[in-house]
Amino acid sequence: MGKSILICDDEPLIRTSLKSMLTDLGFDEILECGDGAKAVELALGCFPDMAILDVAMPGMDGITAADEIRKKLKIPIMLLTSVCDAATVKRASACGIAAFLTKPLRQQDLLPAIELALHHVEEVENLKEKIDDLRELIENRKVIEKAKGVLMEKNRFSEADAYRLMQKSAMDTRKTLLQVATKILSDV
Repeated sequence: MGKSILICDDEPLIRTSLKSMLTDLGFDEILECGDGAKAVELALGCFPDMAILDVAMPGMDGITAADEIRKKLKIPIMLLTSVCDAATVKRASACGIAAFLTKPLRQQDLLPAIELALHHVEEVENLKEKIDDLRELIENRKVIEKAKGVLMEKNRFSEADAYRLMQKSAMDTRKTLLQVATKILSDV
């Protein structure tokens, strides 16, 4: 697998067992700690690829720690718990938890949960990039349409003629259509 992971549980025996399972799954670097505040500190200082946090810990619980980590890092975080109630699931889902793992943890449950969590976060990030690209495209299109409108009004061109003039200008000057449109708008 070749990835780094942060594990946080206040029970050393569970951490040891989890660390052994993760080593068997091929994780290169396993960061570990026993409380939520330390988990946040380690995550923000070491940038692991993902994290597994116990829900119930003294001080800062796993969900609060996960929320703090996710504000800065967009990594998958899975929660480890022995009991799971509706309120816990609601809190976890609100901060973007990728999965729940139940104690006692079985190794055969770990790999599918990790793979799905990593894939899900990658998928979400790809969708966010596509959304950003589409937003930029829409903003560019608005500028081009506005410049086309200026040419139509100023020179009494048809929409097609105004667009062809902008395209020709872009090709002649080796500029993008957006750059030509921006220039037209700045000259008004």
